[in-house]
Amino acid sequence: MKIAVIHDRLVVYAGAEKVLEQILKVYPEADLFSLVDFLPDNQRDFLQQKKSKTSFIQRLPFSRKKHLSYLPFMPIAIEQFDLSKYDLVISSSYIAAKGVITGPTQLHISYVYTPIRYAWEMQHQYLKDFGKSRGLSSIFIRMVLHYIRNWDVRSTNGVDVIVTSSKFIRNRITKTYRRDSEIIYPPVDVEGFKYNEIKEEYYFTASRLVPYKRIDLIVEAFRQLPDKKLIIIGEGPEAGKLKSKLTSNIEFLGYQSTEVLQQYMQKAKAFVFAAEEDFGIVPVEAQACGTPVIAFGKGGALETVIPLGEDLPTGIFFYEQTANSLLAAIKQFENNYKSFNAANCRNNALRFSEERFRNEFKALVDRNLKFR
Repeated sequence: MKIAVIHDRLVVYAGAEKVLEQILKVYPEADLFSLVDFLPDNQRDFLQQKKSKTSFIQRLPFSRKKHLSYLPFMPIAIEQFDLSKYDLVISSSYIAAKGVITGPTQLHISYVYTPIRYAWEMQHQYLKDFGKSRGLSSIFIRMVLHYIRNWDVRSTNGVDVIVTSSKFIRNRITKTYRRDSEIIYPPVDVEGFKYNEIKEEYYFTASRLVPYKRIDLIVEAFRQLPDKKLIIIGEGPEAGKLKSKLTSNIEFLGYQSTEVLQQYMQKAKAFVFAAEEDFGIVPVEAQACGTPVIAFGKGGALETVIPLGEDLPTGIFFYEQTANSLLAAIKQFENNYKSFNAANCRNNALRFSEERFRNEFKALVDRNLKFR
């Protein structure tokens, strides 16, 4: 059986690439395709050193740093891959990979991370953030996004089985594409995060410092809790703004190695998570360390954190992205701290292991191959 795996773009090793890594471990013989591939040779271990076959976007001017600017060309670019010789096609898609053309005798399974947010429900926020709400450039961008939406829906017609990362995204897929999807939770390297029962008197958060992660909200809450210590690890465009708001009880460490991050995560009283994520890998990693989570109660966190009030709780939710809502959750956590057990947090995290992902994904493919 000949197998092709298609990924949107290979430029970093992040959440989608961790899923791709495990798919390639299940199917190491697969050929790899990507719209662009700018990963250096010393960062290709997760691809088993595979070289990908790329699209014409790879060769366009400034594509190394500006390939996302070529979004209008991505639909036609992905459709140019000739996959006619493959029996099984697996796409790993958050932009365009699911749009590859396959025939009636081929099985196409697509792991869809999300419909393209900035073309769908986040279009108006996207235009606002980039100052494109009005004017001729706004009209042009809106026309492009209208074209992308139409193609995005059409491209799902060539997918036999859609797989996604959470109930939250399954609902978004149903709303956007009117398609059913199966849930296989993303792989988390829970074995790489060491369990620790001994906690210290500080709260912890770690993230890319970008607006939607809402680290500013966490800082604002702890500014009002001078007797509670907060440690932040991360880097990004919001760093300067956050530094200007720090008080004596908030320590900002910037970028740190994975080893240092794990040490702080293992010893933290709780991990604080304020973003609305499709799944949210970091809260699972925190629980793997035996650390409970205080999380915004929307998105994937609702599926990875067991709230107070249920059996074997691993965290507490707050339901408004405001400092006051988070403050109330912290107070509730402090009042019920003895209800949280490090072993329960660890056991909950083990539900999302890499081995579990590989087994579930292979079983899904095998089930669907029986009908071919």
